[in-house]
Amino acid sequence: MIPITAAPSFEDPDPLAKALAFLRRRITGDYEVDEFGYDAELTDKVLLELIRPIYRHWFRVETVELKNVPEEGGALMVANHSGTLPVDALMMQVALHDEAGRALRLLGADLVYQLPLLGHLSRKTGHTLACREDADRLLRKGELVGVFPEGFKGVGKPFSERYRLQRFGRGGFVASAIRAGVPIVPTAIVGAEEIYPKIGDLKTLARMLGLPYLPITPFFPLLGPLGLVPLPSKWMIEFGEPIRTDEYEPAAADDPMLVFNLTDHVREVIQQLLNELRLRRGHAFPPFL
Repeated sequence: MIPITAAPSFEDPDPLAKALAFLRRRITGDYEVDEFGYDAELTDKVLLELIRPIYRHWFRVETVELKNVPEEGGALMVANHSGTLPVDALMMQVALHDEAGRALRLLGADLVYQLPLLGHLSRKTGHTLACREDADRLLRKGELVGVFPEGFKGVGKPFSERYRLQRFGRGGFVASAIRAGVPIVPTAIVGAEEIYPKIGDLKTLARMLGLPYLPITPFFPLLGPLGLVPLPSKWMIEFGEPIRTDEYEPAAADDPMLVFNLTDHVREVIQQLLNELRLRRGHAFPPFL
């Protein structure tokens, strides 16, 4: 009788074995972090896994024009900022990781890195301080860098000003792109404005706590911790056509008028994308979610 041998299995290894191997690497230190503290394995296997269900099932994020995201090389992703808490940054990170196959290195505000736990986790997930030196180094390394030029003015604006871009600052992000000769990809995010509708601000308490604002929403602080659950708005993220900067000499980054004009152009493009994408999405809370 001819013995029958089992066909080789090409399925993934046992999940438990993979988890144990992951823990073993963490305990023994057999993993890598880059010069900024980015831990790619921890980000991919743990942190993004925790927020991916929110991306897919709570906000039901839909991406548009992914073809405009460069498949390789450095690029600066410039997006609008909103939502009271910076959840939009995390959703954009998941979108680019899962659907474009690229890690996003986000530039964060000083406040993030003044908080021990949050600052440490931000470094681990590839984020770094929003400063010229870090932005330049990442772009020249060929990384995809994300920036939200509105800062706290955008994320903390009242609900009555939703989808209206705030001032973009002095255009430092444009100067970094010019110095590195990388494209700027204007990005519009629709959906974040509705997750925590800000209808007021506890300014005195915010100053005491050293925070830029302390929001009042229809559910917070009225419902306590339950009021921190974001509303399940429908999200869309559109990546606009890249704006080239390699036609300029690196020294052009020191021309304030050029930087101002290009910054203003990026802002106008994002505002137009927002207006169109908002109409395309329709209601924030469609029936039969």
